[in-house]
Amino acid sequence: MDKLQSLLNGFTNFTWQHGVMLLIGIVLIYLAIKKEYEPMLLLPIGFGAILTNIPGSTAVGEHGFLTVLYNAGIVNELFPILIFVAVGAMIDFSPLLKQPVTLFFGAAAQFGIFASMLMAASTNLIELPEAISSLLGLAPGEGLFSLKEAAAVGIIGAADGPTSIFVGTKFAPKYIGAITVAAYSYMALVPLIQPPVIKALTTKKERQIRMDVDYGVKVSKTVLILFPIVVTIVAGIIAPISVPLIGSLMFGNLIRECGVLERLSQTAQNELGNLVTLLLGITIGSTMAAEQFLTVQTFLILGIGLLAFVFDTAFGVLFAKFVNLFLKKKINPMIGGCGISAFPMSARIVQKMAQKEDPTNFVLMPAIGANVAGQIGSVIAGAIILALLS
Repeated sequence: MDKLQSLLNGFTNFTWQHGVMLLIGIVLIYLAIKKEYEPMLLLPIGFGAILTNIPGSTAVGEHGFLTVLYNAGIVNELFPILIFVAVGAMIDFSPLLKQPVTLFFGAAAQFGIFASMLMAASTNLIELPEAISSLLGLAPGEGLFSLKEAAAVGIIGAADGPTSIFVGTKFAPKYIGAITVAAYSYMALVPLIQPPVIKALTTKKERQIRMDVDYGVKVSKTVLILFPIVVTIVAGIIAPISVPLIGSLMFGNLIRECGVLERLSQTAQNELGNLVTLLLGITIGSTMAAEQFLTVQTFLILGIGLLAFVFDTAFGVLFAKFVNLFLKKKINPMIGGCGISAFPMSARIVQKMAQKEDPTNFVLMPAIGANVAGQIGSVIAGAIILALLS
């Protein structure tokens, strides 16, 4: 009878919350396969959520392999750092170096991080009745998010999954599943989120502005090699806590640009990136346990994360329009929206929008420059938040 009971534990301990989480896992897998929304991450995350929410699952727990992976790769930030090495090896900084002004778009588009951080923190100003606080599992007078947790929610606005995971692991480990799902889901939905915002803030004439493809500038190999080294040193001196993030990103780029490590560059871009992404995804999925994920805070994180992406795009476009007030040769303001770190998806979207207005207009390279600047800007923004609140 004891053995029979143990076999039936999966059924007797099954709750509606488990059912909801299994459904969420299946939906994530569907979006990855059918809609091709960030399949390399949403599929492992979805399957990890299924493994975690089977009652009595030994995939999690003291000796569960998912818990082992979590402790070995997430708690010590190893997986996000390795992802940054792979991303750095994929990035070509030459479009940014040809037109350095695009660096400011990468900074301006990080506005959404701080706006959403303030939104998350402002929930603490709401005095919840004691009955509701008890229902939400909060102590009397306790807010929905602490300041550090609000910062981890705000970093979703970076549109940079590894940075979101890195900051979330330090400041809001119990919400890391929701933060990661929000970050990667909205990155996948950038083609749906950005165009309406950009069109609302620009005129047809502005969207038709032409820009030089290469600005008549040739970036030397020496500059491409020195760039990651100089950025690492300068950023590290200004914000030492940024060294793991910016250092790993720039190390990957140095491998790419040095010209003597082609095999390692290809390995970082392919084998390393693919393997770590696989392990990262299924491990993040293991944090989506029903009792932690099905909370009011999770739904707030998803809502605030969406607004963060909208704010990022809007502020980037508005900043580009502001810069145009002082330039004789105007910038297509749409590329300001590429200052988010959704590389290279955002740049491709802007190119499609430009060609829809004028089939002969090519703004892809300037857009890529702003997109690359967003990658650097998101890392710096994450480091600033870590430095201010650690």
